[in-house]
Amino acid sequence: MDFQAIPIIRIFDEEKAKDFYLGFLGMNLDWEHRFEEDFPVYMQVSRGGLIFHLSEHSGDCTPGSKVFVNVTDIDTLFEEIISRPYKYNKPQIETAPWGDRIFTVIDPFSNKVLFNNKSNET
Repeated sequence: MDFQAIPIIRIFDEEKAKDFYLGFLGMNLDWEHRFEEDFPVYMQVSRGGLIFHLSEHSGDCTPGSKVFVNVTDIDTLFEEIISRPYKYNKPQIETAPWGDRIFTVIDPFSNKVLFNNKSNET
């Protein structure tokens, strides 16, 4: 039996969300949906096996959430992300209390994505 969790992340502004998730994090826009024109957007972004649903719908999820993402090459990902011109977020690689190397990015809506590189995969 296989499982795949897809976090739903609350957003408030489609353009700011695209700037962060597509521009800064380098994710792809897979699809977007609105029930009618001028209604809130619900969209899927992805990068490799990482998939997020981004929702402007108020009842879908809570702003200020945190998503924990394991990665195999944190240095390459970090260098790629910080090479992009995004003035609102300047992450740093740190050593977590549990010994893994991590960095956290915060979207314009106070949601956090923590990228974790297991200490035995550095």
